[in-house]
Amino acid sequence: MSITSALSSALSGLSVTSRQAELLSSNVANATTPGYVRRELGLRAAMLGGTGQGVEATGVTRNLDRHLLSERRLALAGDGDRSLRSTLLKRVEDSFGSPDSAGSLAARLAAFDQALVEGASRPESRARQQAILSTAQSLTAGFASATDDIQQARINADRQIASEVGKLNATLTQLQTLNVELRSFSGAGRDVSALLDERQRLVDSISAIVPVREVARDLNQIALFTTGGATLLEGSPAVFGFTAVNTITPETTLAAGGLSGITINGSPFATAGPPSPILGGTLGALFAVRDELSTKTQGKLDAVARDLIERFSSAGLDPTLTPGSPGLFTDAGAVFNPLYEVGLAGRLTLNAAADPAQGGALFRLRDGLGALAEGPPGNGTLLTALRSTLNLAAPLSSTGFTAGTRNFADLMGDLHSDSSALRLSAEADQSFAATRLTALTDLEAENGIDTDQEMQALLVIEKNYAANAKVIQTVENMIDLLLRLGA
Repeated sequence: MSITSALSSALSGLSVTSRQAELLSSNVANATTPGYVRRELGLRAAMLGGTGQGVEATGVTRNLDRHLLSERRLALAGDGDRSLRSTLLKRVEDSFGSPDSAGSLAARLAAFDQALVEGASRPESRARQQAILSTAQSLTAGFASATDDIQQARINADRQIASEVGKLNATLTQLQTLNVELRSFSGAGRDVSALLDERQRLVDSISAIVPVREVARDLNQIALFTTGGATLLEGSPAVFGFTAVNTITPETTLAAGGLSGITINGSPFATAGPPSPILGGTLGALFAVRDELSTKTQGKLDAVARDLIERFSSAGLDPTLTPGSPGLFTDAGAVFNPLYEVGLAGRLTLNAAADPAQGGALFRLRDGLGALAEGPPGNGTLLTALRSTLNLAAPLSSTGFTAGTRNFADLMGDLHSDSSALRLSAEADQSFAATRLTALTDLEAENGIDTDQEMQALLVIEKNYAANAKVIQTVENMIDLLLRLGA
């Protein structure tokens, strides 16, 4: 080997080891940076005219397990979906309250039932009549409060959908910009590792909203599709459309046109069921919260309210009422119309005839809602009948629950138990999804940057650097020697 070849080899070695040390330092510094992928410098023998001339770098490679990355993204979407569903069902259960907690619907019912028992035992007592009125009003207030909570959850979901759609559109635009830069940088032979890291981070943020499938294209380009088949990025980005609303009532639905669906590039897409391309992430879960889970829960609450109204307006219960007149519980003061059950729980009110604050009189709780004057103070027949109707096993008119006969306490118990069962099931699903995401994230981290290994590699790089420097020093000594011999 000539002196020139030795010098060239040593200089190339110094250049490569310097670049290796730079990449290693970057790996260690970014060990905990989200989206950062470990880099390695590709090497090969440098050849000139069939003769080795040291070493040269072939480029920077990112150590990325694409299959693991894809699975972790799906797990991220699943965790977001299950978390939102679990949160909604927990909120619903809290709005109903646990049966043994003060202020729950079951506790309000128990207080009303107890007030009827005590009122029937002392029908002449104004205090006990007032207790019946107060507990009945408390029960209707509980239904109204639960309805408000459910509708507020729908409003919050609608606003979050708008936020997620805005985030999707902004991120897809950023991805298109990165694709353009990557095409330019790749064509020029420049290092694109940092751009690839940023793109991966952006795709991760999208995958939490809708589960995605990434397809590689030439010149470090990618195309993105949802797992449901919608195109998100193929050259140009898709544009999602959604319009939030200011107010939502139980009657406000997507089917009736009161709520916005989702559009992609101006075309409407389903937001639920197998045809929907957006299911599996937070966006699909938010639509489910707004349009499915909340409405089903509201339907059950309305079914209980309907049963309460029908029990207290049944024929013959109050002899003073004419057929077709509202009973003790009413639909906003009027007779309940079975065609308008939706939202009934929020409209449930006490008959004004028994409420002094609305121009009524307490004695009508004892003597009948249609009584024109007070009857015998010791007559507790009607109060006993009112209490009995709560405990009467009767068939359900609504389809909100499984068909069968129940007394009102059992129906209220079904409402509580159903909400608890759904919440527990959702929490179990969320726990599984979170555990899966954690496991895949940990596995991805294990395949990532090990700082101990990186520091060991640094020792090897330092030795290589020193060896190349020693060769250069040796060449220098040889040249000095030749110069002295020539002199």
